Amino acid sequence: MTTQYREKALKIVRGSGLVRPRDLVSAGVPAWALYELVKSGHVEQVARGVYQRKNHPATEHHSYAEAIKRVPQGIVCLLSALRFHELTVQNPAEVWLAISRTAWRPRAGDGVQIHFVRYSGKGLTAGIESHIVEGVQVLVTSVARTVADCFKYRNKIGRDVALEALQEGWRQKRFTMDDLWRYAELCRVTKVMLPYLETVSP
Repeated sequence: MTTQYREKALKIVRGSGLVRPRDLVSAGVPAWALYELVKSGHVEQVARGVYQRKNHPATEHHSYAEAIKRVPQGIVCLLSALRFHELTVQNPAEVWLAISRTAWRPRAGDGVQIHFVRYSGKGLTAGIESHIVEGVQVLVTSVARTVADCFKYRNKIGRDVALEALQEGWRQKRFTMDDLWRYAELCRVTKVMLPYLETVSP
């Protein structure tokens, strides 16, 4: 039975990319099977409570998958969403995650560093896309929503970053003006964005 659990645990790790002990428990495998794989060198711990198989081939978005494994309710946003959507060449040192205003915020630890931004209501749920990164479901704000967010938080991330996101997103035809305006209204930045929209729209 011990060998059977180990084999099943290893199969889950290989298929999922990044796992937490709870992932195995929900699949009917005791958590100790994961720890046995760590001892045997088949699996390694990459952050507090997050594991992957040894020599796991990480993708460029590995840090997002790792962050979501640590904070399952998080949504990749702002600077990290810009990078995910390839609207900037800058790669932020932290993964920017949106969480509910009432959500528990994990303490800083080893592994990927996370910058939290709190939202509520539609600000947390509107314009969200689902992507699979290394077997992990990662929620990311859409391009139009991300651009509007950047203008909302322009004083924190820089007005030039917001303007670059707008120009690059429009150049790549990643959103319509109607989409962008909808999220500008949601983020209450229509007056701020209007002068810039006039420079990119025909």
